[in-house]
Amino acid sequence: MAGRELDVDVVVVGAGLAGARTARLLHDAGLRVAVLEARERVGGRTLARPIGAGTFDLGGQWIGPAQARVTRLVRELGIRTFATYTEGTKVLLDRDRRRTYRGEIPSLSIPQLLRMQLALLGLERERKRVPAADPTAARDAKRLDAMTLETLRARYRLDHATRGAMDAAVRTIFGAEAADLSALYFLAYLNAGGGLMALAGTRGGAQEERLVGGVQQLSRRLLDGIEVHLDAPVEQVQVREGRVVLTTPHLRARARRAVFALPPTQLRGIAFDPVLPAGRRQLLDRAFMGSAVKMLALYDRPFWREAGLSGELVCGDGPLSVVFDNSSHDDRQPALVGFVVGRHARVLSTRDGDAARRAVLDALVRAFGPAAGRPSELILQDWSAEPYVGGCPVALFGPGALLPSSGHLRTPLGPLHFAGTETAREHIGYLEGALESAERVFSEVQSAGL
Repeated sequence: MAGRELDVDVVVVGAGLAGARTARLLHDAGLRVAVLEARERVGGRTLARPIGAGTFDLGGQWIGPAQARVTRLVRELGIRTFATYTEGTKVLLDRDRRRTYRGEIPSLSIPQLLRMQLALLGLERERKRVPAADPTAARDAKRLDAMTLETLRARYRLDHATRGAMDAAVRTIFGAEAADLSALYFLAYLNAGGGLMALAGTRGGAQEERLVGGVQQLSRRLLDGIEVHLDAPVEQVQVREGRVVLTTPHLRARARRAVFALPPTQLRGIAFDPVLPAGRRQLLDRAFMGSAVKMLALYDRPFWREAGLSGELVCGDGPLSVVFDNSSHDDRQPALVGFVVGRHARVLSTRDGDAARRAVLDALVRAFGPAAGRPSELILQDWSAEPYVGGCPVALFGPGALLPSSGHLRTPLGPLHFAGTETAREHIGYLEGALESAERVFSEVQSAGL
């Protein structure tokens, strides 16, 4: 290998929000830090682009009032926020039936509402028994990890419409189906974020506000003045006598500590010497990324607002699971954003561009009328096709994965530390979780005496 040689105190692998925040904390503490990023840009699973008359996020984009760290960071950086538009009625599609409703829960019959409420109350009771930081400490951990969410919720005997509304929320939050997820992991995830309704909600929930200029600027601004190497995928990590050597195609870095701020699935592509412990390898091997295609549709006018609609859609039958008004902060660029997630994303990813566009536009027309089928621009961002990411919004675990080895997700291995939203104890899968993981790793490095 020919190329640069680096010698620093800490190497951070990954320039998403977790890596950027970790690097900033270490740098400001006086340590020599270098960041290695496999892709040609920073930001990880956040990506903002100027499109039409606005700047839009094609990756993660929302923050909520319960997310104190990201709210504080946004204020410190002087970034303005604005509320998600929610005025008007919402749309529920159930098979061939279209209904409108107000409030957070879709319009269902009284028996359906009762079953939905019973299911939500049951999940609330279950999730409060599962510690987010260590799900295996739950009293029923073995039982819950052996089953899927689909099995867990079967006791509530939900009908098609009620189950579809819940499926839309689960797919959007996880990028997966209820049958894919360990019930234990699902409940721990909910507990880390305040419950299903908090994670699925707009006002007062995780989708309450957006950032003027997009979320990717957080990583850019945190990394200002820090040494960052792009197009530098780490291929090999060696630990010798407490020192770490990281090798990329064109660069070798030596450090006293290394921080891996990557989705767990991406660690599988790195050769570690010595090899990672068996428990860690087993956990990484059983992780899988959610499947998500983010849709952004731009229009010449906000026809849904003119019709008294909020732009929100819930659909359990796909291909879109949810849609929101995504107009620019100044309303100069009307837009809708939606998510094709879980099994629907896996199907859409196999279609050619025209067929995928038609499927999405047909769903929009069913929900909002003919005007929805005539966007000035339509973008389908397939995160499963993104190199060094492989999916969105988060890495997941199926039945049987957590119980033997969940503690291995964030535990340091000598001079190796592990950040990223998947390792968080609070708001797993969200920007807040990425920041929480960075603070934990910073404390670990400080405790090591650097």
